Amino acid sequence: MHPEPYLAPHTLRAADLRAEADAHRLALAAKRPQALRTRVGWTLVEVGLRLASAPPKPQLT
Repeated sequence: MHPEPYLAPHTLRAADLRAEADAHRLALAAKRPQALRTRVGWTLVEVGLRLASAPPKPQLT
């Protein structure tokens, strides 16, 4: 029995998986500036909410 016919599909599938992994890595690398943009946006929202909220009432002692 020759192993070559059985190894061919596995070799092709491994190459497909490597290509998918490379594409996924490139997609993640492209999203990195988006992550910074998102963090800055949420920080601005938090600052805005702090500015819009009423100051705490002073406690009477």
